[in-house]
Amino acid sequence: MNCCVTGLQWGDEGKGKVVDILAEQCDVVVRFAGGANAGHTVIVNNQKFALHLMPSGAVRSDTACVIGNGVVFDPEIFLKELEGLEEKGFSFASRLFISENAHVVLSYHKLEDSLRESALGKNKIGTTNRGIGPCYADKIGRSFAVRVADFRSPEELKKKLNNIIEYKNKVFSAVYGAEPIDPEEVYQSCQTYSKKLGKYICNTTKYLHEAIASGKKVLFEGAQGALLDLDHGTFPFVTSSNASALGMSTGSGIPSSKVERFLGVVKAYTTRVGSGPFPTEQDNQTGQLIRDKGNEYGTTTGRPRRCGWFDGVAARYAAAIGGINELAVMHLDTLAGMEELKICPSYMLDGEETNFFPVDAGDLERAECVYETFAGWSEDLSEVKEYEKLPENAKRYIEALERITGVRVSMIGTGPRRDQIIYKNNG
Repeated sequence: MNCCVTGLQWGDEGKGKVVDILAEQCDVVVRFAGGANAGHTVIVNNQKFALHLMPSGAVRSDTACVIGNGVVFDPEIFLKELEGLEEKGFSFASRLFISENAHVVLSYHKLEDSLRESALGKNKIGTTNRGIGPCYADKIGRSFAVRVADFRSPEELKKKLNNIIEYKNKVFSAVYGAEPIDPEEVYQSCQTYSKKLGKYICNTTKYLHEAIASGKKVLFEGAQGALLDLDHGTFPFVTSSNASALGMSTGSGIPSSKVERFLGVVKAYTTRVGSGPFPTEQDNQTGQLIRDKGNEYGTTTGRPRRCGWFDGVAARYAAAIGGINELAVMHLDTLAGMEELKICPSYMLDGEETNFFPVDAGDLERAECVYETFAGWSEDLSEVKEYEKLPENAKRYIEALERITGVRVSMIGTGPRRDQIIYKNNG
C-alpha cells in the first residue's frame, strides 16, 4: 500500500519520526516538495539525525531515497548530509535517486533571500534565509532557472550562470548596495556538485512509475505543513511550495490514484515558527511550559516555536484539502502534568461562529477561539505501548481530536524515540 505523509499544521509536527517508522514497511521514500528550510529529526539507537533534504528513510539501509522534481535542491547542504550519513556507516550506492528536473538553490539565492528580508524590516515574512523563495521565483520566471539536469552540460551551465549572475549583481548593487557575486566561483561549486552527485541524477518520475508497477511500496514524505502551503495556507505567511498533500502529484509525477493511504501528522497541541496569525497561541506561562516540555525549538533555525492549544478548525481544514484518511498525533506525552487542556473546534469571526478555517491573514487575526476544555492527566506516557493502557483522560482527549477533525487516529507519539509510538486499533 502506497502512503503519503504530510503535516496538517505549520510544520514541525513530527513527520520525520512517522516516516521513519512507516519506511520499515516500504521500499522507497520520496521527498516531493520544499527544500533545506524543512527539518526532520529522527532518533535511532540513541543517535539523533537532523535531516533537511535527505528523505527520512535514509537511516533505513535497505530503503531507496528519492529527491523528487518538486524539491528545490541545495547541493551544498545535501552533500554535507550525505557525507555525514556515510561517515556513520550508511551507504547510498544503489539507493539514492535525485530528479534531473529538480531546481537548484545556489549561493545567490541565499544572498537574495537575506537581503530582501533585511530590507523588509518589520514587514518581513520570516524566511529561513535558505534561498528557497528566490529559487522558486526563478523556477516560475524560467529565464534564470537552473535545474539539476544542467550539471550534465558544463559549458551551457557556465553561459547560463554568467547571464544570471550579471543580472542578479545589478539588482544586488542597485537595490541593496551589496557586493557582487563571482560567477566563476558559483560555476566551480557546481562542477564540484556535479562530480560528487552526478551518479545519482536520473528521471525519478520514470523510476517511481516503474517501482509502483513492479509492486514496490512507496512512501511520499511531505515537508513543513499544509497551513504553510503556497496556495492553501495563511498567505503571505507561507512557504514557496505546495506543502500539503496536494503537492505530492506535481512534486513527484505520481497521481493520487496510485496512493491509498493519506496520513496527516499533527501535534497534540499547535506550534508555529516566525510571523503570521496563530489563533490558539498562548503567549504566556502555558505556552512557555509547552515549549520547554516539548523542546520546541526549530531543527533548521534553532528559533523558539510559538506554542498554543490544538486548533481543530485548522487541522480539520488541512485534512479536508489533503484528502487525509488517518491521523498521527505526536507529542501527546508533552501534555502530561497539565491540569487542564483545551481544543478549539470553532472560531468567532465578526460576531458569527464558524468551523471553517479562513486562510486570509486579516480574517485569521480577528478570529477568536471557542474552546472545549478537558481534564488533564499526571501519568508519564513515555513507555506506554498500548492505547488501552493510556490514562482515561488521555483517551478522551484523543477521541475528541477524532471527533473535531473528522479523521480517525491511527498512531500516537509518546516520545522522540522510534519505539515510542502507540498504534490505535480503530476496528
